[in-house]
Amino acid sequence: MDIIKSIEHEQLKNKIPELRIGDTVRVHQKIKEGNRERIQVFEGIIIKKQGGGVNATFTVRRVAYGVGVEKTFLVHSPMVEKVEVVRVGKARRAKLYYLRDRIGKSAKTKENLGARIENSEITLKEEMVEEPVAEEVVETVVAEEIAEAPEEAPAVETEAPVVEETVDTVKEETVEDVKDETAKTEE
Repeated sequence: MDIIKSIEHEQLKNKIPELRIGDTVRVHQKIKEGNRERIQVFEGIIIKKQGGGVNATFTVRRVAYGVGVEKTFLVHSPMVEKVEVVRVGKARRAKLYYLRDRIGKSAKTKENLGARIENSEITLKEEMVEEPVAEEVVETVVAEEIAEAPEEAPAVETEAPVVEETVDTVKEETVEDVKDETAKTEE
């Protein structure tokens, strides 16, 4: 698995709601206002779903005070607390853009009367429970990895270089003493 897919896999939710086009849903979304956090509910009809993986989104439309409002939510967003299905609708299309032109009762989808309202969820990731690995298994795996590893050049040990400290001492001499010493060495 490449790096990007592994990072995306960590961001996915374990369980996501089963959403269909035409369903009337209630989306509970976290809203941050300053240092406070609250949950706001947005209820409407799902008019489209798109994308996949981390980028999967669904768009919910509602009419509030005579004005149509659409919100697009990320399925795997941590800001989406939960999604409840209120009513199962009949839709024979993938995108219900024609609802934008309608007003009143005609702006709704027909209810699928035979369908039950189930808040079923799709499990994407199973909870992994790590089992203790026996030491023998670990030792055999390590031994196999060592056997499969290519041979490396032997390590060469080098001795640490010896550093000698030299201390310079300066003693004061007069010019006459230096002349006398040079005269003695010349003789």
